[in-house]
Amino acid sequence: MPCGAVQLSLPTCAFESSRKPLNFRHCHFRIACSSSSSVSNLQKGDDDENQADHGRNRGRPHVILVERYGNGTAKRYVVDDELKVQTFIEEERSLVSNNSESSHFSNSTLSWLPGIVKDFIFPAGFPGSVSDDYLLYMLLQFPTNVTAWICHTLVTSSLLKAVGVGSFSGSTAAASAAAIRWVSKDGIGAVGRLFIGGRFGNVFDDDPKQWRLYADFIGSAGSIFDLTTPLYPAYFLPLASLGNLAKAVARGLKDPSNRVIQNHFAVEGNLGEIAAKEEVWEVAAQLLGLGLGILFLDTPGLVRAYPVLATTWMVMRLLHLWLRYQSLSVLQFNSLNLKRARMLVKSHVLHSIVPGSVDCNREENILLWPRFMTPRITFGVPLEEMIFGERTAPMLKALLELYTKEKYILVVNQQISDFEVFVSFKVGATSFSVLRSVWQAYWLYENWNRLGNAFDQLAKSLLEMEDRFEDFIQQLNGSGWDTSQINLKVPREITLDELSPI
Repeated sequence: MPCGAVQLSLPTCAFESSRKPLNFRHCHFRIACSSSSSVSNLQKGDDDENQADHGRNRGRPHVILVERYGNGTAKRYVVDDELKVQTFIEEERSLVSNNSESSHFSNSTLSWLPGIVKDFIFPAGFPGSVSDDYLLYMLLQFPTNVTAWICHTLVTSSLLKAVGVGSFSGSTAAASAAAIRWVSKDGIGAVGRLFIGGRFGNVFDDDPKQWRLYADFIGSAGSIFDLTTPLYPAYFLPLASLGNLAKAVARGLKDPSNRVIQNHFAVEGNLGEIAAKEEVWEVAAQLLGLGLGILFLDTPGLVRAYPVLATTWMVMRLLHLWLRYQSLSVLQFNSLNLKRARMLVKSHVLHSIVPGSVDCNREENILLWPRFMTPRITFGVPLEEMIFGERTAPMLKALLELYTKEKYILVVNQQISDFEVFVSFKVGATSFSVLRSVWQAYWLYENWNRLGNAFDQLAKSLLEMEDRFEDFIQQLNGSGWDTSQINLKVPREITLDELSPI
C-alpha cells in the first residue's frame, strides 16, 4: 500500500520538537531517558560495537543514527534484532579540536561563557568563521566604545546648559536631570540595536535588499512617534523613546545590509573607497534635504498648521519608500540566496533553462519571504516528525539507504492537503547540499502523485537529480552566477549522524 509521508512511528522521549528551538530538561545523567532495553550496552561505547563481529553482536542493540541538537543534547536511534526502534536522549560530550593556537585561545578563554550568550555576541561558527585577531579586537573595542558614550553623556549635559537648562555658575540639577532623560532615550534605542545585532546577525548576508527595505519601514514607524509628540507634550519622553527605539532597530538592520551591498559593489576589493564615496553621495543628499526642509518650515502657515505639516511628512515618506524600493530593485547580485535559488531551480525543473542574474534580480520580489513561496520547504525537521507509522525500522533503513550519497534526508509531508517537504541535514552538509535538496523538492512538487507510492517517487526524484543537476550547475556558471557564493545556510539546530547500518 502507499506509504504516507514516509509514515513511521517512533517511541519518543519528552522533548519539544518541530522547527522551534528544542528545550530539554537539564539532566545530570548520561542517559536522560530510555526504554527498558540494555542501557549498559550503550554505555560501553560505540567503539566496542563497531569492532565486534556479527556473532558477538547478536542480541545487542545497534546505534544506527544520532540526532544532534544545537543545545548539546543528542538523541540516539537504536535497533535490536527484532528490528524495533528505541530512542535514547543523552547529553552530548563534544570536544572541538582547533588547529590554530588562536582558536584554542578563544575556546579556552570563553569556556565559562554560556552557549546562548556566545551565540548572541559572536558570529555563527565562531571562532572558525572569523580571523584570528577578531576576539582581541572586539575585547579592546568594547571599553573604547564605553568611554566614547561617557563623553557623549557629559557633552549632552553641557549642550543643555548652553541653551539655558541650568548653568555652570548656578544649580546644575536641572541640566543634569535633563541630560539623564535625554541620554536615557538614547539608551532605550541602543537596546533595539543590541537585540537586532544579537538575534538577526546571521540573516543579512542572505538577503540584504529585503532587510534594507524593512529598515526603512521600521524607521518610518519610529518617525510617527516623533511626529505625535506635539499632540501629547506630557508624554514626550515615552513617545520620543519609542521613536528612538524603532529608529535604532532600523539602523541595526540598515548598517549590516549596507555593508553587504557595498561589498557587492567592490569588485576590485576596494570596499573602503566604495564606502567613502557612498558617504559623499549621502552627505550631499543630506545637505540638499536639510535645505529643502528648512524651506518648507519657512513657508508661511506650514509650521503653525500641524495637519499640513503631518500631510507633507506623509507624502515625503511615501515617496522615500518608493524610491528606496526602486534603488534596491536595480541591484544585480550574482550570488545565490534561498529566494533566488528557488527561482532558478523552478525554471530549470520546468524548462531546463537557468535565467541570468539580470532577469532573476528583476523578477525577485524583495518583500517576499522564502517561507511563503511555493512549494513549502521546511529545513531542520526532527526525524520523528519525518517518519511515522508501524514499520519503523524497515522504513528507516530504507530512507538511510536511499539517501546514502546525499548529505540530507527529504520526505514529503502527506498529513496536510498542501504540498510540503521536510528536510533534515546530516553532519557535514554544506550550502551545496541545501541547493540539491531544493532541486529535489521542486521536482517532486511538479511531478508528485498523491495516490502513488511515496518511496518510489522519492527514489525517482533522486535519479532525476542525478541525471540533471550537473546540467543545472553548468548553466548557472554559464549564465554568470557565482557558484562559489551560495548563501544557503545549513540549520545547525538539528543534524543527523549515521553510525552503522541496521
